[in-house]
Amino acid sequence: MIPGPFNYHRPATVADAVKLLSTLGDEVRPLAGGHSLVPMMKLRLASPEHLVDLQGVANLKGIRRDGNKIVIGAMTTQHELLASDEIAKSSPILHETAALIADPQVRYRGTIGGNVANGDPGNDMPALMMTLGASYRLEGASGARDIAAAEFYQGAYFTALEPGELLTSISIPAPAAGHGYAYEKLKRKIGDYATAAAAVVLTMAGGKVASCTIGLTNLHETPLLAIDAAKAVIGTGLDPAALKKAAAAAEAIMSPAADARGPVEYRKHVGGIMVTRALQLAAARAS
Repeated sequence: MIPGPFNYHRPATVADAVKLLSTLGDEVRPLAGGHSLVPMMKLRLASPEHLVDLQGVANLKGIRRDGNKIVIGAMTTQHELLASDEIAKSSPILHETAALIADPQVRYRGTIGGNVANGDPGNDMPALMMTLGASYRLEGASGARDIAAAEFYQGAYFTALEPGELLTSISIPAPAAGHGYAYEKLKRKIGDYATAAAAVVLTMAGGKVASCTIGLTNLHETPLLAIDAAKAVIGTGLDPAALKKAAAAAEAIMSPAADARGPVEYRKHVGGIMVTRALQLAAARAS
């Protein structure tokens, strides 16, 4: 199938983009990399009357250090994340996760803003952003506001974005020096969404876990923070009993759909395994 008719707009500034999104009515959609929206349009699952292409907005792109934070423009591609020395040095889990998204063709075009903004529970970056304590800058006709990634996701494809608002950048606190990290992802084939995935960021002191955050991908209608699972390993050396307790706590909050990736119990089981593997690898990397 081919998309229905639409009007095409290509603003040059954030202000112009926001004006278009806030004045063109309910049937207007921003276009970032297009990997989510364009297939939906081809299947007539989405039929916007207006497309606002963000590729021409230069100040939506780029990666910079701002004090103890890393600020990433929403139109920065996954490939640009992989090529960034700042990301590799300051937040290598971002590099690791970006490398697991789809395939090179998708990563050259797909943007981090598009990945986090549309509320797809299968996308990899939302759970990672929650794990990293990221916040999103949202800009609309009434001004700009910041919202924590952990408060942004409200349901499958349902977020805190108000009509006419645009996600313009992502701010991530730089993880502590010597932190351990891992993003473990099980998928059926290259390019697929995760059957289950887990992000872990932790610090170690005296051979024991001093701090820990765990995020879960595609195991609920929204990304999840596995708070009780993280608490289960604090103060432990990640012995088998602690790992088993953490995996069980993570599985307790999972509610995946039964689909071609497997039945619910299977997906919860492998979700626990991803948590265990991510904890072990993160601890091994911590120094």
